[in-house]
Amino acid sequence: MNDGLVALQQRLQHDFATPQLLTQALTHRSFSIDHNERLEFLGDSVLNLAVADLLYAQLKALPEGDLSRVRANLVKQDTLHQLALELGLPEVLRVGEGEARSGGHKRPSILADALEAVIGAVHLDAGFAAAQALVQRLFKGVEINPQMEAIGKDAKTELQEWLQGRKMKLPLYRVVGTLGMAHKQTFDVECEITEFGLAERGIGGSRRAAEQAAATAMLQTLKAGAGK
Repeated sequence: MNDGLVALQQRLQHDFATPQLLTQALTHRSFSIDHNERLEFLGDSVLNLAVADLLYAQLKALPEGDLSRVRANLVKQDTLHQLALELGLPEVLRVGEGEARSGGHKRPSILADALEAVIGAVHLDAGFAAAQALVQRLFKGVEINPQMEAIGKDAKTELQEWLQGRKMKLPLYRVVGTLGMAHKQTFDVECEITEFGLAERGIGGSRRAAEQAAATAMLQTLKAGAGK
């Protein structure tokens, strides 16, 4: 393992029993077929659960909808990008030549995804408790307070709250297609609400952006009267 990854483990305060997991977490799809997207998928869920647990303990007076909104502000791309920069992920991220030329190792969406992948890698390496402890360390310096609920909701959060308010299951998001070269891909994501039999699509330069676009389309459909 090179010096950069050794130093990163020190910053993470986690020594990997399986170092290959960390290497994979830091590998963009433009660099290798053995990339970090599956780890990112896992890390996204681990992060949401760990942050939900953190908020449940710290913000005891907030109802469900407000807790969801605060969590959305904590796990959004901007916050994860800043945490990734503090960890020094741009220096150890592995991207392809084309992506490197276009500044991919500094792109917020790629860094946010890599941080989620690292969290997923820690979970696989040592279990949820270790991943949860990492998330708690990462967010130790992030201000968490009820006032965060006043920050505008993104489309995914608004859709989640719309469904939760009606005691319905959360929407399902899945990538149904990708276009373009590995270093400059466009994602096509479907948002499905099974109880209504509704599905809407969204396009974006990252999976996150495409999910937001799909959620926006679904909200427009719901507010227009479908499924009410």
